Amino acid sequence: MNGSPGQSNVQEDTVKLEGFGERDLYQRREKIFTRYVGGFFQRLRFFTGWPLLAGYFLLPWLQWGDRQAILFDLPTRQFHILGLTFWPQDLWLLGWMLIIAAFALFTFTTLVGRIWCGYTCPQTVWTAIFMWVEQITEGERHQRIRLDGAPWNFEKIRKRFLKHAMWLGWAFLTGLTFVGYFTPIRDLAWGYLTLNFELIGTWAALWTLFFTCATYINAGWMREQVCIYMCPYARFQSAMFDKDTLIVSYDAARGEPRGARKRSEKPDQLGDCIDCQLCVQVCPTGIDIRNGLQYQCIGCAHCVDACNQVMDKLGYDPGLIRYTTEHELAGGKTHWFRPRSAGYATALIVMGSVFLWAVITRVPFEVDVLRERGQLFSQSSDGSVSNQYRLRVLNKSQQPATLSLEVDSPLPLRFSVASPISLAPVELLDLPLTLSADGKDVTTPNAEVTITVCEAVTERCDAEVTRFLGPSK
Repeated sequence: MNGSPGQSNVQEDTVKLEGFGERDLYQRREKIFTRYVGGFFQRLRFFTGWPLLAGYFLLPWLQWGDRQAILFDLPTRQFHILGLTFWPQDLWLLGWMLIIAAFALFTFTTLVGRIWCGYTCPQTVWTAIFMWVEQITEGERHQRIRLDGAPWNFEKIRKRFLKHAMWLGWAFLTGLTFVGYFTPIRDLAWGYLTLNFELIGTWAALWTLFFTCATYINAGWMREQVCIYMCPYARFQSAMFDKDTLIVSYDAARGEPRGARKRSEKPDQLGDCIDCQLCVQVCPTGIDIRNGLQYQCIGCAHCVDACNQVMDKLGYDPGLIRYTTEHELAGGKTHWFRPRSAGYATALIVMGSVFLWAVITRVPFEVDVLRERGQLFSQSSDGSVSNQYRLRVLNKSQQPATLSLEVDSPLPLRFSVASPISLAPVELLDLPLTLSADGKDVTTPNAEVTITVCEAVTERCDAEVTRFLGPSK
């Protein structure tokens, strides 16, 4: 294809499809003005999204002893979660927890579809808050449509300013709370209240600004674009769906053909769907569920509540749009027990149990033995042989610890560190350690040594293996 330098190989933004005319390859985003709807599933969302929202904002303010209950203290590399303290050496637990979360997502998706997206996903919860702010500042759906098309005047500027001010307020609280998980939130909040930027700190201020902007843009401006284009879950969910997965579906056999009618009559030639478009107007992603299963559907059930209210007014049975499965829509029976879902659930239970056991039985201290550089061994005038080490003992708990030191080796070794060793909470001791033996007892130039440190109360131990070097015979 000929073209000037820098010109794209795609010469036109439209293509012709036989029988369909021209289609635009680049579709502009259409604004979605959602309509408020109540109902059972919206009340259910109150008990799923709001507890998580309250937990997010309140957990950093809880105190555990003399510190914040949940604090990821990056400068000291200490991660405090309630009464437990984790260190960088425990990051394998984080990786394990993420794998467990992935299997939990797989398990619930195969059974109940995108229930995470519809009820507990942060993007869904925060977007619902921003949409509620939009409703109380600009009015109902028809009022927002009219306001959007109206010319700029004082009333439009006032409503838009109030909306964006409340959006920014929520976004700032979100950013402040997130940063509060990594820096003491009481000092951080007091610093913002008093405009004391020395108390806030440069990095904390920058990260607060970043997450404020991210929340404002994602929940206020992008909304469904995040779910449709940015979230990978929407793309690979089909790999976990089957004909027995619970999804929001329109019963076409019952609803078609569509048509308007009076409340007191039901024409024989029409189905139950009156084509009122309410299911489209309440959808946060702007899709028509009557077109079948679509990856944009987040399973929020707004359309279910809206349709059930219409059916109730007409005196029809509810469930024209409902949670169901493809097997059930085809007149079959849903199979809840399936090999794939059973496999996911089994793996989830096993990994969760092992993870819980690993946390409960986790040794609250750590020992590390490092050989001093520069000299393999030293030999004194009386013939005794010595090796120099650095003994590092870390107390990873929030309580003082008393540790005993034992040395196990085929050689009769003496050690220079006095036992027991006392450590304060989260204290790291770096001690010089000398292991020595009489020259006549050193019969090998290289002997294995196991240094074991045990805690007196819990009787948990941690061991480190090193080598004792001596002259060759």
